[in-house]
Amino acid sequence: MSGFWAARAVVGGRVLEGVAFSADAAGRVDSWRAGVRAPAAALAFGLITPGFANAHSHAFHRRLRGRTHSLGGDFWRWREAMYAAAEDLEPDTYHELATGLFRELAGAGYTAVGEFHYLRHCRDGSPYPSNAMELALAEAARDAGIRLTLLDACYLTGGIGQELTGAQRRFGDGDAAGWLDRWGRLRDALAAPADTFGLVRLGAAAHSVRAVPPAGLARIAAELPAGVPIHTHLSETPQENRDCVRAYGLTPTQVMAEAGLLGPRLAAVHATHLTPDDIVALGASGATVVACPTTEADLGDGIGPARALADAGARLAIGSDQQVVIDPFRELASLEGHQRLALRRRGVFSPPELWRAGQADGYRCLGFDPPLELGGPCDFIELDPASPRTAGSQPDQIIFAAGPADVLRTVVGGRPVGRTP
Repeated sequence: MSGFWAARAVVGGRVLEGVAFSADAAGRVDSWRAGVRAPAAALAFGLITPGFANAHSHAFHRRLRGRTHSLGGDFWRWREAMYAAAEDLEPDTYHELATGLFRELAGAGYTAVGEFHYLRHCRDGSPYPSNAMELALAEAARDAGIRLTLLDACYLTGGIGQELTGAQRRFGDGDAAGWLDRWGRLRDALAAPADTFGLVRLGAAAHSVRAVPPAGLARIAAELPAGVPIHTHLSETPQENRDCVRAYGLTPTQVMAEAGLLGPRLAAVHATHLTPDDIVALGASGATVVACPTTEADLGDGIGPARALADAGARLAIGSDQQVVIDPFRELASLEGHQRLALRRRGVFSPPELWRAGQADGYRCLGFDPPLELGGPCDFIELDPASPRTAGSQPDQIIFAAGPADVLRTVVGGRPVGRTP
C-alpha cells in the first residue's frame, strides 16, 4: 500500500484541504480522508487534481505537427498528408513514435489515453503476424506508464460505396465479421502478459459512416461484447453529412441509431455539424461527445454545439486527436472559449463542468472508473500554483491558467511517471 498526502486537492471542481489517501497493490484508491495533517510516512504533495483523460488520440498524426500549415485547403486536403504519414510506419517505428507521444501526454497531465487505432496492416494490406502494430501501442503505453484504452477501429470503405485505396489498404479487415474475428483474437493477445495495474485494455471503434456501412454497424452493435466502449467519428464535416443523407436518407446520428449503436457506451467524436434532432437523440441516449478543440480549429472544421449537447443530456470529454498540441488545459479552455464565441456570452461552462469533462467523464468513456475516487484509479497530477502563469489563480479555476509546464508530477496507479526526456 502507498500513502499520499496533499495540502490541497481539486476534485470535481471542489477544493479540499489536507487530503490523506492511499493506493492498494492494484493501484486503486483504498482510503481517503480530508481535513487532516500529513501522516509521517506519506509522500507529500502541494496542489493536486485527478489526472486528465485524452479520449481521442491518433498517435501517428504526431508526425504531422508543424508540417501542414502551408497547404491551405480543408479537412480533405489535410487528409492526404495524413495518409502519407501513415504509409511507411512499421511496428518498431510505430512503437518509438507512440512511446514518445505517450510520454509527452503524461508529462502534460494526461494519465489515460484512448488511442483510436486503425493503422494495423502491412503496406500491401496483408496482416502482420501476432497483432504487431497493436502490441507495439500497448507496449508503448506500458513503457510510458500511461493508462491506455486501445480503441481498435473497424474501417472497411474509403468513403461511402468506395473501395480502400493507397494507404487505406492498411486499415481494412474486409467486412464487419472479419473485424469482429480479429478483435476477439486481439483481446486474447492483450490479456497476456498480466498487467497488475490494469494500464492497458481493449475498446472498440467504428471509424465513421464513411468507413463502415450500416449493415456493418448493425453487426458490430449486435456482436460486440456488452460493456465494451465504442467510439466513432460523427458529423465531422458538412460533406460527410451530405454524402450520408444522399446515400441513406439519414444523418450520421440517425444511421448510428438505426444500427443500434446510440447509447451510453457510445462516444461520438467531434459531432460538429448536427441537426437539432441529432442533438436531442445523442443527449437522450446518454452518449458521450468527445470534443477536440485544437484539432477542430487547426482543420477549420467548425465549432460544435457542446452546450446544447450537455443540456440535452450528453456527457462531454476532450481529445488531442491529431496532436497539434498536447495540453489538456488548452483543450478545456478552448472548449469553453469556442462556445463563448459561438454563443457570444461568457461562462458557458462552469469550472466544475470542465473538470468533469476532462477527468471523470473522459475516464468513463474509455471504460475506466473516475480517477482519484474511492475504489477508482490512483491517477493524479501535482500543479504549480505559483508559476508565472498560475500565480494568483483560485485553485478551482486554475484550469484556465495552467499549462503542461505547470505539471510538477504525474502519478498513475499510485506510481510516479517520469516527464518527457
